[in-house]
Amino acid sequence: MSRLFLLLLAASLAPPGPGRLFSRRTAAGLRRGSTPGFSGFSAERGKELYYRRNTKDGKAISCASCHSDDPRRSGMTPSFRKIGPMASAVNPERFRDPAKVEKWFRRNCDDVLSRACTPLEKGDFLTFLTTLR
Repeated sequence: MSRLFLLLLAASLAPPGPGRLFSRRTAAGLRRGSTPGFSGFSAERGKELYYRRNTKDGKAISCASCHSDDPRRSGMTPSFRKIGPMASAVNPERFRDPAKVEKWFRRNCDDVLSRACTPLEKGDFLTFLTTLR
């Protein structure tokens, strides 16, 4: 279900173009139908997740630790490799490939939160990053 969820979410958030699989309306309807009580994703909850500080190996860490305090700017890995901007307004290719999105959620949620992100957290996170201008 998580893979389908990300595919639908990515399709609903992608700008119009030949690669769109579903309209925003169709994807939103499918998400609501498969999650009772779902009332929509929240950019505010996504922002809170992005900046939430967690402790790992005695150090405070958050998504912003590597991806920068401003998701519209480039970040840096602990090994000093450049990370492109997270905001899709600045980096339109960031969320186009659902398999890559899932791979990075799996890796980074485990690194930062020490657990997998929930589908709601993923949707909120992507909503936050796709609403930045």
